[in-house]
Amino acid sequence: MPRDPRYDILFEPVKIGPVTARNRFYQVPHCNGMGRTFPSSMAAMRGVKAEGGWAVVSTEQIDIHPTTDITGATEGRLWSDRDIPYLARMCDAVHEHGALALIELTHNGKFATAAYSREVPLFPSHIPVVGNAPVQARAMDKTDIADYRRWHLDAVKRARRAGFDIVCCYAAHNLSLAGQFMLPRYNRRADEYGGSLENRVRLFREIVEDAKEAVGDTMGVVARFAVDERRGAEGMESDGEGREIVEMLAELPDLWDVNVAEWENDSVTSRFAEEGYQEPFISFVKQVTTKPVVAVGRYTSPDRMVSLVRNGVLDMIGAARPSIADPFLPRKIEEGRIDDIRECIGCNICVGWDHLQAPMRCTQNPTKGEEWRKGWHPERIPRKAADDRVLVIGAGPAGLEAALAAGQRGYGVTLAEAAGELGGRVARESRLPGFAAWGRVRDYRAHQLRRMANVEIFLDSRLTAGQALEFGADRVAVATGASWRKDGYGRAHQFPIPGADGAGVLTPDDVMAGSAPEGPVLVYDDDHYYMGGAIAEKLRGDGLEVTLATPDPVVSSWTVETLEQHRIQARLIGLGVGVEANARLSAIGDGVAALACVFTGRRREVAAASVVMVTSRLPDDALYRELAGDPERLRDAGVASVRRIGDCHGPATIAAAVYEGHRFARELGAEPRDIPFKRELTELAAEFALP
Repeated sequence: MPRDPRYDILFEPVKIGPVTARNRFYQVPHCNGMGRTFPSSMAAMRGVKAEGGWAVVSTEQIDIHPTTDITGATEGRLWSDRDIPYLARMCDAVHEHGALALIELTHNGKFATAAYSREVPLFPSHIPVVGNAPVQARAMDKTDIADYRRWHLDAVKRARRAGFDIVCCYAAHNLSLAGQFMLPRYNRRADEYGGSLENRVRLFREIVEDAKEAVGDTMGVVARFAVDERRGAEGMESDGEGREIVEMLAELPDLWDVNVAEWENDSVTSRFAEEGYQEPFISFVKQVTTKPVVAVGRYTSPDRMVSLVRNGVLDMIGAARPSIADPFLPRKIEEGRIDDIRECIGCNICVGWDHLQAPMRCTQNPTKGEEWRKGWHPERIPRKAADDRVLVIGAGPAGLEAALAAGQRGYGVTLAEAAGELGGRVARESRLPGFAAWGRVRDYRAHQLRRMANVEIFLDSRLTAGQALEFGADRVAVATGASWRKDGYGRAHQFPIPGADGAGVLTPDDVMAGSAPEGPVLVYDDDHYYMGGAIAEKLRGDGLEVTLATPDPVVSSWTVETLEQHRIQARLIGLGVGVEANARLSAIGDGVAALACVFTGRRREVAAASVVMVTSRLPDDALYRELAGDPERLRDAGVASVRRIGDCHGPATIAAAVYEGHRFARELGAEPRDIPFKRELTELAAEFALP
């Protein structure tokens, strides 16, 4: 299909100093849980993005010296020449598809606990490091500043030898030493690197100038800068010093990559921000520089992208999360396949797994992180291994993806769903306040499935085991989901909570199905992800008096990993939801609930006409067990295999369910393996290896 002429402007080349990007799509630096720890996975993942049409493909942050060691995070390192080869591998993967490779160099300042290197962290002034570690960063003297400039310059030169086309000087997210020098609350110096704004910007100016002098006409030099910290007068503001700094350095870099700080403000989840939410803060930049400007905003709409370019807001469309959800987003626009874009849902599960120091995953893109480990490609899948018919029972996220991927392989697929709509838990959860974007998981797959002649879909079709066998399928996937428990069994309770069998006790499934509890309501969250807070918000929006109790110190504690815990708690407090932290639900009575302090066991009662249990889920696997438990019956029906997938297999995230559905389809016709992926095994270091 030819490209819509409206989008031609997105495929114009952009000069970045001495190098030229082939179009306006720029994958900004982003963490990925691979880095130096899983370098083959990292290189393959970046290469797929280049293949998908991104003109600039960037690394994550790359630490330049042992004093910036952030061991515990799987970022990149460029401490010495020994780090060049794995980064060169990424460059090769990117260059293979005609894209430019960018490296983001950084020193983490007070974010570096140096747990591996055991160096003393460096900072503009004396300050404790982040994360409550019993470590302080020391104030840098002039020798330290000169060393820092030398380390940064050495890393620039190594990056050039590795094959990078662009070097990014980093002063964003409050994660960079040069950026930390700019902030008065951090910089209490009285020398030429402190005090006035010009002095506080001096170090960043110097590392940019050093880089430009070193690379000459061989590499582009980018300034990545957070123009606003979203802290009001306490921090950098885009209508104050943020703007002044850009004006001060306007023509120095070859491109400006601008955003807001800190990371949780830059990568806000869709629950709390719409597409393009950073525009009010960054739109001034094009007015004060002639250099090209890139910024992010979780952009997935090509019309919005065109508008940004035509209206002089941006020259290049920056993306981290949308490039993860669909590495082929640019090519799909170029080829006129807009409906094939897997739009990012803004859930930040990618961030969560990076925080867990594991290869990132994506709710929309089940191949993310598996490009090298399993050889999975987001747009290519092997043709079917046999003429088997496939029956998928359940059209939640696992079932939809299983049917889609099996259909793409060429199998004849029947998808049977008990409800009158597709989506399963995604359909239900996307109706909770703030979760509408999550419906993209269903919408993308439903649209693709309805275009496939080899896939048939039956709604309102709750199958018995006998009916499932009558379909004549060779392969059966059972994706019947899971249900929230009512008895309170979870992390803090391995026993039923007394009174949990009462009429006033509900689950999230009940609430999402339309049950209206009586107030006041106690939401008991022993799950700690988003559901407890979401149910509390919904019920409060329905006009009920709501208290959320949790054994953890904060509500929805795991959402720290997805950068939204603070916003969730702030929203609940702002709505008037009561919060009882460090409290276990010990009993439910008539109109009251007893809470016990997790430390002392001291009990007290709170009013609760209803209790919503958000503790754990049980697989709805009765159909699977009936089918799998009678091998002779399966043989008689011609069924070669029955497999449970998604929450029916093990309740987890939507991303995990989509992955399991995809894995089922990929493995059709393949022999199972004990270790179903390649591993990166670290070689033993040579005894006298150079540093």
